[in-house]
Amino acid sequence: MLEVRGICKRYRGLPAISDVSFSLRAGEIVGYVGPNGSGKSTTVKIVTGLLEPTEGQVLFEGQSIRNQLQTYRAAFGYVPEEAHVYTHLSGMEYLQLVGRLRQLPEAEIERKATRFLTLLGLESWRHSPISLYSKGMKQRILISAALLHDPKLLIFDEPLSGLDVVTARLFKDLLDALVTEGKAILYISHVLEVVELVCHRVIVIAKGRILADAPPSELKRSLQLASLESVFAQLVQQEDTRSVAREIVKTMAVQHG
Repeated sequence: MLEVRGICKRYRGLPAISDVSFSLRAGEIVGYVGPNGSGKSTTVKIVTGLLEPTEGQVLFEGQSIRNQLQTYRAAFGYVPEEAHVYTHLSGMEYLQLVGRLRQLPEAEIERKATRFLTLLGLESWRHSPISLYSKGMKQRILISAALLHDPKLLIFDEPLSGLDVVTARLFKDLLDALVTEGKAILYISHVLEVVELVCHRVIVIAKGRILADAPPSELKRSLQLASLESVFAQLVQQEDTRSVAREIVKTMAVQHG
């Protein structure tokens, strides 16, 4: 469904990502993980069509997205890392706006928006301005907006941010239901325990290059490690965090004068 072929992005000659390639099939959840500054955000901007690569291309159903950008954007739903919403609108008004931008019929917008708000525990807040919403409530609105037009491809960037335990559990169950419906999901997160639990494959990127692309079980077996977190630390050559933590505590105790 989605194929990323050798994409590179350079700023003033310096590479943000280099030769990034991967595929995403219908009915598959692929995790995309890496340290801060590894190139995840640049990749996502290119995949969503917000940024044009210096080299390479992104294909959707065999066609370059640059040649069919409007059609492609209508086929995916996106939950960004930061909840940028029009806070003067109510939750219902925001979903109505998104539905109209997606050119959905008014009756369908009303029916779906009302149902999503009810299912995600926002019915009593439907007419309240989003400025009064908590971070988790805003996240639920963004998830609803991403699903409103029944997209084939979903891109979730830190989707659990701000969600309470119950809603986070609901979201994990939702991922299973979406996969059953044949949706393709690109899942970007720093919460490796969840990535290991929900993703069929995991792509690890660091310093703009892909270091691994395999199922979590295969990565753990090949490196003889017990968890995806340990695999990640070894692949990206993560510093000894326990030593750093001890040094931070020592620094706290340093007396002035």
